[in-house]
Amino acid sequence: MRHSRSHRQRRRRRLLPHTLPALAGAVAAVPTAAAVSVVAVDLIKRRGRRTRRAPRPGTFQARAEESQLSIYTDGSSLYDDMIEAIDSAQHSIFMETYIWKNDEVGQRFIDAFNAAARRGVDVWIIYDGFANLVVPSSFYRQLSDSVHVFRLPAIGRKVWKGPLRYTGMNHSKVMVVDDTTGFVGGYNIGALFASEWRDTHLRETGPAAWGLRQTIARKWNEDRSAEEQIPWIPPTSWNPTVRVAANLPVDLVYPIRNMYLKAIERSQRHVWISTPYFIPDQQILRALKLAAERGVDVQVMVPKASNHVLGDWVSRGFYGQMLDSGISILLYATSMMHSKTATIDGEWSTIGTANIDRLSLSFNYESNVEIVDEGFAAEMEKVFRSDAEHCEAVDPRRWRDRNPMARATEFALIPFRPVL
Repeated sequence: MRHSRSHRQRRRRRLLPHTLPALAGAVAAVPTAAAVSVVAVDLIKRRGRRTRRAPRPGTFQARAEESQLSIYTDGSSLYDDMIEAIDSAQHSIFMETYIWKNDEVGQRFIDAFNAAARRGVDVWIIYDGFANLVVPSSFYRQLSDSVHVFRLPAIGRKVWKGPLRYTGMNHSKVMVVDDTTGFVGGYNIGALFASEWRDTHLRETGPAAWGLRQTIARKWNEDRSAEEQIPWIPPTSWNPTVRVAANLPVDLVYPIRNMYLKAIERSQRHVWISTPYFIPDQQILRALKLAAERGVDVQVMVPKASNHVLGDWVSRGFYGQMLDSGISILLYATSMMHSKTATIDGEWSTIGTANIDRLSLSFNYESNVEIVDEGFAAEMEKVFRSDAEHCEAVDPRRWRDRNPMARATEFALIPFRPVL
């Protein structure tokens, strides 16, 4: 008997090194298979999906101390005003973007930047290499030799030097003209975004333009000689009402997440958030749940169907605990909703480039503007209410009774939360 038991033990020890990798592979295959399935089904559905024109709530104006503010919800109006600002620039233009399409809208910006450079304006441009892999390099080669251009490379960066510092994508969409006027928000550059996406952008004329300029300068100046760098200029205000929070992976600085946490923790009446991709970390989720449980009206607006179906499914894995805590989930149904905004208690607001997900809050270059002003918050609430008219609220009881296969898929996709 003793001999038989020891034989079995030796056999288990021999099998264990071979069994564990196979078991790990089987476990890893489950979320991968689930991801492939949801993407495949979405591709089939997209074939019969009609193009949807995005609603246009309008352009909203406000003033906060030294800052004149415009809220854009229409890409065409935004692009016209950005081109007008470029055309009227006298000494400098700084621009960074994530996606820059080679279409008629993208070409307008190419032509405007070249015209500015010809009349002696200093132009600095940063765009992301990964986001524009499908855009032919000949499109960007149209930019004049006198335009300073930096394509943040998709590969070949100094990952060996510091993975966290050198792997973030440039997800910011910022433009600063003559150090006085700044644009920031969710709009990338392209005809698609102007017509079929519901997005939000901000123009600020005032002291916050310095902070937006600085986010571009810090990125540009990394590892460049003194003569190649963007020169430093002093801010016009030490503590403006409109402040810039910018994630800079190169400095291991990620203030946008903390900005959201502090604002949500202060909330007493309402927290209204719009984001295209909602995949929060546990601290953000906990802050929202605690706010709702103490009686705050917490509403999170996301697309009913975004351009990233995998992100949609991963996001749905949070719905149950959100609904149980009293958080309202609004599904924007008319078009793709890409706004990255929040407004709290009629006092605090933000517009920017950061989504409520792991990539934006702890990985990518991002830029948000934070405004503490009742007048501006009132305008932000108008925008949110207008968007809410195009939403479907998730019913808690119907959500609990959803298809068991949907539950299983959401569970299988949990491992993707840290990387989306």
